[in-house]
Parts: sequence; structure tokens; C-alpha cells
Amino acid sequence: MADLNHVVLIGRLTRDAELKYTANGQAVCKFSIAVNRRKKSGDQWVDEANFFDIVVWGRQGESLNQYLVKGKTVGVDGELRQDRWEQDGQNRSKVEIVANNLQLLGGNPAGGQSSSVGQGGAYQERRNEGNFDRGGSSREGTSSGAQDGGDDGFADDIPF
Repeated sequence: MADLNHVVLIGRLTRDAELKYTANGQAVCKFSIAVNRRKKSGDQWVDEANFFDIVVWGRQGESLNQYLVKGKTVGVDGELRQDRWEQDGQNRSKVEIVANNLQLLGGNPAGGQSSSVGQGGAYQERRNEGNFDRGGSSREGTSSGAQDGGDDGFADDIPF
């Protein structure tokens, strides 16, 4: 039987992302998210916050870093990694989530809707890397040819 290590989370950034580079020049973007869980305590429902450290490597981390600001909602698809080390004679460990895919979701830190410029830029960057459109099509946002000849806002390649 094969092992499985897959994590999917949606949460809000607890601080702005930090972009650093390794000694060999590879980009590493780190941030934390808070994910709320509702549970019943007596007759009351209470929110319990859980905090997770996220790491995004390479070009994706570089391009998304500017959009990863405190309060922003993101969806993370990745895997758990455990880092182990010794400090002052004590064995230490830390579990992080290494993101394979990161999606910017609605909600600006100011509380309004997210701007289409920010999401579009990140979407286009990831799309160019082959994460969304594996066929190489660049038909994003094209008109389906509505009867009145105007743009109805739907892409031609919608399967229904």
C-alpha cells in the first residue's frame, strides 16, 4: 500500500510573506495562515484558530510574494514536511506545508473584494507555468460570440 501525504487548506495570512534565496539562488517564500474551525462548547459555537506555516519554492513563490499580504485569503494544496534539528542538546522538529499549488482567493486585507488585477496577474503567471492550461491555449476571456455580437463574458471552451 502506498503512503499518502496531501494537504488542502483555505485560510488567511497572519503576516506578510517573506521572500528569501538559498545559497544556490533558489527562491523560497514563507508565510503562515490561520484556519478557523467551529466547534460546540456547551450551548455556544466557538471558533478555534489553527496556524500553519507554508513554504512556496521557486518561480511561483517569487511571482506570488507581492500578493501574499496579511489578511489575504489563500487556498493551499501541498504536502507536509518535517524538519528535524538539534539545538542546545535538545532534538527539535517542525512541520511545514510545502505548497504545490497556491490560489489567491477573494478578500483584501482591507475587507473588500480582491482586485482582478492582483488575481489576474497571479493566475496568468501560474497559467504560463502550465498549472491551469495544459493544452497551451491562450483563449482566456475570449467571447463565445453572443447573438448580438457582444462579449458575454464566457470563454469558448466551457464544456457545457
